[in-house]
Amino acid sequence: MLEPGSNGELPPIPGKRYFTIGEVSTLCDVKPHVLRYWEQEFPQLKPTKRRGNRRYYQRQDIIMIRQIRALLYEQGFTIGGARLQLGSDTAKDDVTQFNMLVKQTLSELEDILRALKA
Repeated sequence: MLEPGSNGELPPIPGKRYFTIGEVSTLCDVKPHVLRYWEQEFPQLKPTKRRGNRRYYQRQDIIMIRQIRALLYEQGFTIGGARLQLGSDTAKDDVTQFNMLVKQTLSELEDILRALKA
């Protein structure tokens, strides 16, 4: 679907407030129908719906989707197991989200620094 780089990491999350399902699909390397399914399976995932039932995701939604993706695709959890993992370890999830935000911020700052040097 996308080629984020040779290291297999997902692309950085742009600095905007709302993202469409297509943008989130690209950022998380997950197809849109999978995102809609995950909304039904994971109560933590609640995108804002506007006119015509269009979904708009925020940064914290994208981070949650990336956590779900990691649990399912990288760590081999089932949907039920991933749901339990996300529900039981809220403190661990908070630390993981914080670490992802720090990593994202560093990446964005490095991009800004490269742009300023150019």
